[in-house]
Amino acid sequence: MNQTVDSHKTVRVFVVVPPRTLLLDVAGPIEVLRKANLEQSEVQFEVTFIGSSQTVLSSIGLTIANIEPLPENLPDGALVVISGSADVPLGGVGNSREEDNVLEAQIVSWMRRAIRPGIRLVSICSGALLAARAGLLDGYACTTHHLAIDELNRLAPTSRVLQNRLFVEDRDRLTSAGITSGIDLMLHIVAEIAGHALALSIARYLVVYLRRSGGDPQLSPWLEGRNHMHPVVHRAQDAIAENPAASWSVEKLADISGASPRNLSRLFNEHAHMSVTDYANRLKVSLAREMLLNSALDMENIAQRAGFASTRQFRRVWERIYDAPPSRMRMLAAAIDSY
Repeated sequence: MNQTVDSHKTVRVFVVVPPRTLLLDVAGPIEVLRKANLEQSEVQFEVTFIGSSQTVLSSIGLTIANIEPLPENLPDGALVVISGSADVPLGGVGNSREEDNVLEAQIVSWMRRAIRPGIRLVSICSGALLAARAGLLDGYACTTHHLAIDELNRLAPTSRVLQNRLFVEDRDRLTSAGITSGIDLMLHIVAEIAGHALALSIARYLVVYLRRSGGDPQLSPWLEGRNHMHPVVHRAQDAIAENPAASWSVEKLADISGASPRNLSRLFNEHAHMSVTDYANRLKVSLAREMLLNSALDMENIAQRAGFASTRQFRRVWERIYDAPPSRMRMLAAAIDSY
């Protein structure tokens, strides 16, 4: 994961609004981008809502208007976000199923033409079904809402459909599970493009820590231990996340968070369910893992840049978290990339 932020970069985002669109599928992820634009200026997300109809009745009965036509071409590096749909909007009023089928078919046909290498496709909830109908998930690992898993398997028989995942990233295809997991996926994208500190700030604003489960296989190490609302612990965690390679003592973090060292240690164990040192080391390992997978740096340089005193300490801490040693993980990642 590349944490280098280009100066004043603009990311074009095209949000496909299908008939009977699940409003939360659109509002949740795009709220992440709105907040990202407000909190910094280095990366701006330019959002355009597109579809096969200028107006769409959403899942809650609210009409979405001023939807732009599906563009003939997409710019390089664009992000295309496709929302899921509700079976029946609130109130049961809307187009006939036949009319909606025609509009959906137009979207599928457009996606098949417009999505090319260099375009990242993001599906929210059952939006993966439209992507599958366009043949855009063939040969990819993907996921969708648990109620649509069987349908996705039917529509994309050559894909690898994964269950019990918040989201799945496979090259330029990013798919998310049920509804609010679109927020988690967009936070992941923001972290990739604009840095973990920004994503963490937005996550706190959206209070998504409260939805997190420690058993979630897609739980980001940058959000692990944040499933609480204690401001003292969050202040210390924010400081570590902004510079994980720094040397963080309990005393230094106590000064930052406004607690005594003893009280901070107690609060960390109570709310983050790990010690201050364990938390700091986990973020160092996460930083090291990104360098391991995205650079050619040797272990000594990775250990140093991640803030470990030695390669030996790096390996010792690493092996408390991962089963495979760092060299093995790099080798496996290289094999997957070459597949």
